[in-house]
Amino acid sequence: MKIGFVGLGIMGSAMASNLLKAGYKVTIWNRSPDKYSAFLDLGATVANTPRVVAESSDVLIAMMATPDAVQSVRDGDEGIIAGMSSGKGYVDMSTVDADTSLESYRLAHEKGALFLEAPVAGSRKPAEDATLTIMAAGDQELYETSLPVLEKMGRKILYLGETGKAARMKLANNLVMCGMLTSLSEGIALAAGSGLDTAQLLEVLDSGAVTNPMFRLKGPQIAANRDFPTAFPLKHMQKDLRLALKLAEEVGQPLFVTATINELYKKALTENLGDADFAAISLVIRNK
Repeated sequence: MKIGFVGLGIMGSAMASNLLKAGYKVTIWNRSPDKYSAFLDLGATVANTPRVVAESSDVLIAMMATPDAVQSVRDGDEGIIAGMSSGKGYVDMSTVDADTSLESYRLAHEKGALFLEAPVAGSRKPAEDATLTIMAAGDQELYETSLPVLEKMGRKILYLGETGKAARMKLANNLVMCGMLTSLSEGIALAAGSGLDTAQLLEVLDSGAVTNPMFRLKGPQIAANRDFPTAFPLKHMQKDLRLALKLAEEVGQPLFVTATINELYKKALTENLGDADFAAISLVIRNK
């Protein structure tokens, strides 16, 4: 099977690398060509446009940061859809709203191609280790065809049904993750401000009901109150919060906590923290 990969950011780079290491023939495209050299060393082929990637592949995978970015590589004379045809598959692993996925589904089907949305849970390290959780929805035939490929990038893979369900599931997942990280930041700030040892707080958390891998990874970084290696950019988390709130408005579900956290993340963006890891929200909470 010939694979195409569009989007070589923090996540896409690791995922495409794993496919190449697994022996797949992969054709790549990225908006910034400076990413190509490492992939050429792994045997990748570089295409000039997303359309050429689609034309060269049986299954094309895209990993973009925002709905606008998805549209920029999907649409137009040199976009992904222009290179789609009967028998091909388009797998979008970006985190977007359901409407964007449904439009991708419609456009792919107009060309006789199949479509699968497959956003992931996990950041840089799980992407590198191929231990992502992948939430897939859309054409079941394409899911079954691409499952061996997805298994080279993820450890837990779920098929959720019709297009749009995976996009909504990913937003619900990130809403919870963001709330947990924000609460952790506030707890550490309170402990530090009241004279407690933050390392002991983390030890208490890790021995009780709220123990989890994210707290173990991010907790010491937040307690140290210094630079945060970017595994998941803060600006992308704010985008996901915004999309979650939009979905909540559409279905009539109040999100009281998420709305407040979103305002905190918007403030972080005004303080030029967008490209930092989302754990940098602790800097805003501690006013540092």
